[in-house]
Amino acid sequence: MFSRLREDIACVFDRDPAARTTWEVLTCYPGLHALIFHRFSHWLWGHGLKWLARLNSHFARWITGIEIHPGATIGRRFFIDHGMGVVIGETAVIGDDCTLYHGVTLGGTSWNKGKRHPTLERGVVIGAGAKVLGPITLGEESKVGSNAVVVRDVPARATAVGIPARIVEDRSEIAREIKAGQMGFSAYAVTRNEDDPLSQAIHGLLDHAVETDRRLDMLLKCLEQTGVCKADELATADKFDPQYLSKIVD
Repeated sequence: MFSRLREDIACVFDRDPAARTTWEVLTCYPGLHALIFHRFSHWLWGHGLKWLARLNSHFARWITGIEIHPGATIGRRFFIDHGMGVVIGETAVIGDDCTLYHGVTLGGTSWNKGKRHPTLERGVVIGAGAKVLGPITLGEESKVGSNAVVVRDVPARATAVGIPARIVEDRSEIAREIKAGQMGFSAYAVTRNEDDPLSQAIHGLLDHAVETDRRLDMLLKCLEQTGVCKADELATADKFDPQYLSKIVD
């Protein structure tokens, strides 16, 4: 038990630069308090003392603002930063070294019994306000952006953003950089390359418009050099005016 507690305190120092002392972490971090309560609640749940387990988790929710069902399975070095509003459902499974920020929900999409909550593999980071719903799997070291709504599996080392969430980046290269010590911890699952498909489409349209404008300018300069148009006409005319273009063609 105490070895687990030492691991939990150490992972706070690894992932939160605001942590200063062990005493501060022990007394002022609700995520750590919620995890300690949950371990006891989960033990009670596993030994058939389900009402007592729910009562203990309810008390933990009251003092921490974090709701973790006693049936949820949580691995080692799990860190909840800030914590307020976090909800973790009964059949959720969380692997080692995962991180959740405030407002995260690991919820279900069905009232049926059985597996109905997400599974997080090792090293998953879920940004503030994100909702991960249903019996889906978030692959190892994957990331979920803030306020995303995830209802489908996320591959390992990928990033999901948006509503509904979509995969925007293969993080294998970034993972190598992190191992090499070239990047720090991505606290809110925001990377230096936001390859959002919608953003890419808009930038693509803008680039196309700029390129089209550049080609028209080159065409008009060539026409001026050949004597088809006069320089003063080119300076004042709207090159997209149909009458002006028909005059050039004629």
